[in-house]
Amino acid sequence: MIRVLLADDEMMVRAGVRAILGTDTAIEVVAEASDGQEAVELARLHRPDVAVLDIRMPRMDGLAAGAEIRRSVPDTAVVMLTTFSEDAYIARALGDGASGFLLKSGDPRELIAGLKAVAEGAAYLSPKVAHRVIAELSSGTGGGSMARAAVAKEQVTALSPREREVLGLVGQGMSNAEIAQRLFLVEGTVKAYVSAILVRLAVKNRVQAAIVAYEAGLVTG
Repeated sequence: MIRVLLADDEMMVRAGVRAILGTDTAIEVVAEASDGQEAVELARLHRPDVAVLDIRMPRMDGLAAGAEIRRSVPDTAVVMLTTFSEDAYIARALGDGASGFLLKSGDPRELIAGLKAVAEGAAYLSPKVAHRVIAELSSGTGGGSMARAAVAKEQVTALSPREREVLGLVGQGMSNAEIAQRLFLVEGTVKAYVSAILVRLAVKNRVQAAIVAYEAGLVTG
């Protein structure tokens, strides 16, 4: 059973997310919070597998709450809920170890798939969010954008052709199972590839790896 903490200051949003999660018998919402500070307190109390946090909340926003949860309850993974208007905040959460980014307006199946992936120790980046994140990271000066691309391209030269192929699919938001199906591999082999990729790229999780994939030009469309 995946135990979930849900935090959003809008009651209707919480009700909607709770209803979606309630359609899967493997997921249980064990606590709800209406602000970031309460989310941190409830995470410490209930120690859920996953904390699903809205970015904009009173008292303490989701970014600060997520960072504190990762610090004080390290076994709890953090998933951020976002809207397109909040893209600029997503990159800030990467360094704090957030494992997932999902759109409030996204497909309900994506929410469930994302939580399951994160609960299993992976990371999940909604494909639509991925495109927006890269657009945000690349929206600065041309020199900065080109410098990041150059660094990313240098990073991926350390990968084998198969690892670069796997990285490109990670950048599309695919799970290990989906990558295995696409490349006709067993899931355990894909997991080993992903672990090696994270080490060689010196990144914390699949979300940061996806950023490198985009900036290195391994993801198109």
